[in-house]
Amino acid sequence: MRNQLNTEIKELAFEIGALLYGSFNLSAGGKKSSFYFDGRMLTLDPKGSYLVAKAILPLVASSGAEAIAGPTLGADPIVAAVSMLSHIEENHIPGLIVRNQPKSHGTQKLIEGTLTPGLKVAVVDDTCSSGKSIFHAVAALEKAGCEITAIFSILDRNEGGSEEIKKQGYKFDSLLFATPEGEIIER
Repeated sequence: MRNQLNTEIKELAFEIGALLYGSFNLSAGGKKSSFYFDGRMLTLDPKGSYLVAKAILPLVASSGAEAIAGPTLGADPIVAAVSMLSHIEENHIPGLIVRNQPKSHGTQKLIEGTLTPGLKVAVVDDTCSSGKSIFHAVAALEKAGCEITAIFSILDRNEGGSEEIKKQGYKFDSLLFATPEGEIIER
């Protein structure tokens, strides 16, 4: 079932233009890439949102997580879709969003959602490259007293982030990953 979902996710990403091949400049350090993945385009598509949630929810549940969280903006639609699907499937997994900076007004929160110390949280993002945004979310959640059960992404670009995540002792998995040649493969 998992492989079938990941294949459907990859096919839909191509179909709607969220996964493109060519020559692209990346924001990280002016690097070039032979492919471009726009995770938000995929997860803001109704079918894409459903497929990603359907693929990620069992991973989150099997990690023992009581909530799902991720860095804004890439994780926002994933967190919402997984949380909603968990309600439909009667497996309550609330969502949390980690801001880039605390709000400058009101409650000045860095983490949005119902947060309790000791909460077991799975962290998700649309893409894992260097892991910078994922590590930001993990640090904020751990500082708030949460326990990280696992980290997931839709696409692992294999640019060092997933290796560093594992090196630091976290479980990591991705639905899709890039080969050194730039081919996108389903797990």
